[in-house]
Amino acid sequence: MWALEQPLDKALFSSSYDDVEVLGKAVTRGDGWYATGFALHVQNGAVFGAVYANLAPVLPIPPALRGPFVALVQHAAFWPLGALSDRIHPARKELPALTGNRRAFAQAAWRHLLFGVVLGELERRLNAAPEPAPPQSEAAFSSNGHGSLEHAASVS
Repeated sequence: MWALEQPLDKALFSSSYDDVEVLGKAVTRGDGWYATGFALHVQNGAVFGAVYANLAPVLPIPPALRGPFVALVQHAAFWPLGALSDRIHPARKELPALTGNRRAFAQAAWRHLLFGVVLGELERRLNAAPEPAPPQSEAAFSSNGHGSLEHAASVS
């Protein structure tokens, strides 16, 4: 999802920072960098989701805020690694510098916020309390929840 949203935020933030490109070109410099970067990006999202699923229940934060909070904390914690990327990434001359790049920082914060909102909503839906079962008395109710014709017509 995040990688599919990137073209929109690249235009919105006037920044060419692209997570898929950073990941893909770190592994391969050939034509397959996009597919490789996309696969790595999906993998990273899945790992983050798994860590989140184990961490979220112990956080003393309302469920609607957990996903965005954890995603933004992860963004803030890992952003300094951009300086390392600026120095040693194999494609550093083709990529925008991240150190001191406020547009890229804001763009990545937006991406993390969006991912966190989706993650929090998934958690809410998957962990929602089950709806109560309808009454089981066949004599009083039909399967559609309305009264039973047999019950209404019977003489008690």
